[in-house]
Parts: sequence; structure tokens; C-alpha cells
Amino acid sequence: MTERKPPGVSFETWIDRQIREATERGEFDDLPGTGKPLPGEGRPHDEMWWIRQKMQAENLSFPLPGTLALRKEAEESRAAAVAARSEDEARRIIGAVNDKIRESYGKSLSGPPLVQPLIDVEEVVDDWRARRPAEEEKPAPEPAPRKRRSFLQRLRHG
Repeated sequence: MTERKPPGVSFETWIDRQIREATERGEFDDLPGTGKPLPGEGRPHDEMWWIRQKMQAENLSFPLPGTLALRKEAEESRAAAVAARSEDEARRIIGAVNDKIRESYGKSLSGPPLVQPLIDVEEVVDDWRARRPAEEEKPAPEPAPRKRRSFLQRLRHG
């Protein structure tokens, strides 16, 4: 049970005294986060901070409306295609997301009205190529110089 504030003592004085005594007893030593900045420090105020924190702590996600989910998938697919291991793989990734985009044109997706344009496959492939050195530009390794053996060495060693 906590101690009650004595009559005639201001709340500030009473609280300051409790904090000072707890500090002297070492109750604030080794608290988690000591010396670290407060989470969210310097960010704009967010009224839903506690909901976001709870969702993050429990590894939950909020489903995006259909149009925004499609846009997010298109952006992620473009990034995956540029990072693909081969040009064919990059083309397959963009082809698959373009098929989903085409399907969405005839549907009424939830969310704000949005028409997701098709991704230009050739533009993505150009980006993919720009991130990799061209095979033709690599010089072929020069053959090692042949060691010349004398006539007597060839006779002895075959």
C-alpha cells in the first residue's frame, strides 16, 4: 500500500521526497532502457502510438485496402525484379505482378480509387542490367605464357 500524502504538504514536495528516497534506496538503478533515448522522441505526435506499439509487439499487421495493397505489391515486385539473379527471373516477377494489375482493372477493389499502371518490363530489365557488370565487358583471361623447353629437356621428360 502506498503512503498517503500528509495534510499540509504540497503534492510536488511529497512526490519529490518519494522519488529522492526511492533513488537513495537504489530502486531506479539498472532499469531497462537506462541511458537510451525515449522511443518516438523527435517524431510528430501520434494518437494511435499505443495501437501501433501493441501490433508491433505482437507481430500483427493491419490489412491494407485492395488498391493500396496492389500498389504496395507492385513496388515490392519492382524492387525484387531489380535484385533478381537473372534477367529471366526479373521478367517473370514483373509479368506476374502485371497479370494481377490487369485482373484488377475489371474488379472493384476496396480503398481509395486508384488505377495502378502496368510496370514497364523493359525499364525494369534496363535497371537490372545497370546494376550488374556486362559479361561482354569482362576481359577474357590471357593464357599463361608457355614455358619453352630446350631440345634436351624435351628428350629427357617426353
